[in-house]
Amino acid sequence: MAIDLRSDTVTRPSQGMRDAIASAPVGDDVYGDDPTVNSLEERVASLFGKEAGVFTPTGSLANQLAIRMLVNPGEELIAETNSHIVRAELGAAAVFSGITTRTWPAAHGLLKASDALEIARPNSGPYLVSTTAIAVENTHNFGGGTVQPIDEIKALRKGADEMGLAMHLDGARIWNAHIASGISFSEYGKYFDTVSVCLSKGLGAPIGSVMLSTKEHVAKARVWRKRYGAGMRQVGLLAAAAHFALDNNINRLAEDHRRAKEIAVAIAAIDPSLIDPTTVQTNIVGLDLAHVPITAQEFATRCREKGLWISALGPKYARLVTHLDFDDAQCAEAIEILKVALVA
Repeated sequence: MAIDLRSDTVTRPSQGMRDAIASAPVGDDVYGDDPTVNSLEERVASLFGKEAGVFTPTGSLANQLAIRMLVNPGEELIAETNSHIVRAELGAAAVFSGITTRTWPAAHGLLKASDALEIARPNSGPYLVSTTAIAVENTHNFGGGTVQPIDEIKALRKGADEMGLAMHLDGARIWNAHIASGISFSEYGKYFDTVSVCLSKGLGAPIGSVMLSTKEHVAKARVWRKRYGAGMRQVGLLAAAAHFALDNNINRLAEDHRRAKEIAVAIAAIDPSLIDPTTVQTNIVGLDLAHVPITAQEFATRCREKGLWISALGPKYARLVTHLDFDDAQCAEAIEILKVALVA
């Protein structure tokens, strides 16, 4: 059987999770009658110190609902250059909400408050686009699973308040940031007006994210969720899986982080130009193939032929993501395959 490290989205529900799905009490969520999804929304909102939450089928939708609450059509959201909300949501902010974006570059996606504040242009008058909100991704996917420094988040909040700007947290992998840093969910949450969290990545649920904010914002977001065609009915089946994930799969993320570090150390021992293991903080291993004579796609093909699936996300950038369906024996096997693929 292939070892699949393309993403932490490839996990499959455990038997315990399947049992939770099968026994979940359900209702019609469009009418607000599904007790399992209602309890999930309340639970996740409480974790992050927010008033309310709305369950969505995808993290991209959770992000898009959040920024629609903060930014009017024709106004601007700023974010890091390689952030998911800018690079991997297919221009949804512009297509659906009329939101423009502008970006600042950061090595490994690492937040420096000054980088964002220097390009922010609020209240720009009738002839220029006005910045309305700032988005921060934690952990930063294309940065290699970077955990954002809490001191920089605090500084950004202070500067944003002085400029009258809102802040959104793309917390798709905030669970990983919490385990790596020890910082509580509520501490992360208190600096942001809106938060999105994903349940189908490291936590292993099959589907689902939650957008968190004030009761007013969430009520409006429910209308837009329906308008976008994402009103769901007996969705408590999926919410039950998410409850199981929250009960069982947060602390074990440390295992994913350990295995990712082992992979990074092994690869760096072959060619240190590919990765600096000290930058691997969570479950993502990003490889820079700029100094080797193969493309990321060629490297991915070599690995796949030997039973290891990885992602080629650019001409010279390959990514591996560890997850709960990947154990120590597979980790050792994956390292051997990577060694062979790199020297072939």
